[in-house]
Amino acid sequence: MRKLNRREYMRGVLATIAGAAAPPVARAIPTPPQSNDPGGDGEKFKICLIWGADDPHRVKLSRQIGVTHAIAGTASALSRVPRARYAETVAKIKADYEAAGLTIAGIESHPVPAEKIKLGLPGRDEEIENYIAAIRAIGQAGIPVVCYDFMAGIDWYRTNMHFPGRGGCSSLSFNVRDVPEGHTQWGRISEEKMWDNITYFLKAVIPEAEKANVKMALHPDDPPVPELRGIARIIISPEAYRRVMNIVPSPVNGVTFEIAVYYLMGADLEALAREFGSKKKIFYIHARNLRGTRDNFVETFQDDGAIDFGKVFQALYDSGARVPLRPDHDPILDGETGVHPGYGVLGKIFGVGFIKGTLAARNIPYV
Repeated sequence: MRKLNRREYMRGVLATIAGAAAPPVARAIPTPPQSNDPGGDGEKFKICLIWGADDPHRVKLSRQIGVTHAIAGTASALSRVPRARYAETVAKIKADYEAAGLTIAGIESHPVPAEKIKLGLPGRDEEIENYIAAIRAIGQAGIPVVCYDFMAGIDWYRTNMHFPGRGGCSSLSFNVRDVPEGHTQWGRISEEKMWDNITYFLKAVIPEAEKANVKMALHPDDPPVPELRGIARIIISPEAYRRVMNIVPSPVNGVTFEIAVYYLMGADLEALAREFGSKKKIFYIHARNLRGTRDNFVETFQDDGAIDFGKVFQALYDSGARVPLRPDHDPILDGETGVHPGYGVLGKIFGVGFIKGTLAARNIPYV
């Protein structure tokens, strides 16, 4: 497969602009299609954004750029109600998105608080019971995927949240030399302990997720370094994923194909897509780009980094993946204030456009 040609891409953009500028004709204008293929949605990537249904501005922007699927969160809402109300709470979240014109394609982050689970602390059994109840509620609502991680104590981490990027945008970067010295309040947690913790979790939760028909898509540790401030990071290689999937073999025990983090692992992205896809283990995809290495990198716009998305998307599609796909961290553009680094509005619009253009250039269907 040949690399996406920027000149061809721009030619298509200019053709679209020229068509839009043509004089109008005297006929009714139909509602534009929301995808590039008339077939069933089950045979397409589902382009998503992770904005909340309670943000009318962002919801409206989603619809305007042709995004009809969303990734939602449940942890905040479920942490405020007893287990007996999980099902009605998840159903309400789903209904709110549907009222806004969006279909929930998956839940991202743990569906309930899970730090004791990851750290192996007293109280983790209570959190696991909450987790199982949440998975049942999510399955009952017909939501197919949960993207979760096993980063204990420290979530995804960057040493610079405002790195100057292309044209003066604000990007994210990481340099292992800039990580503060010393341990966190959790002290030293070994690799062996972390593997014990995730094994305990998987054996309890994966069988229940299978019963609920909810796919569990494990996100890699980000960045995929062996340790941060005394806490081991274990989901840092393709081999770690193979180990996780073998701990509890199940059709719902799979992966979030986080393209940029897999790149930092040194993985052959196309080969890994074929491997995990052939086993039907790819449940969700994140698309962001970067330059650098595991220990020293800067995030970029999707068109400005080291990853050839055309080839990776093609390999994912050819492997059989027909799953939710979203732009992940994007730079913050000029004029945006008060937004969380990596999650501005303008960068997400750029990311959606890039993903659509890249898929369309290879005739890969999406919705």
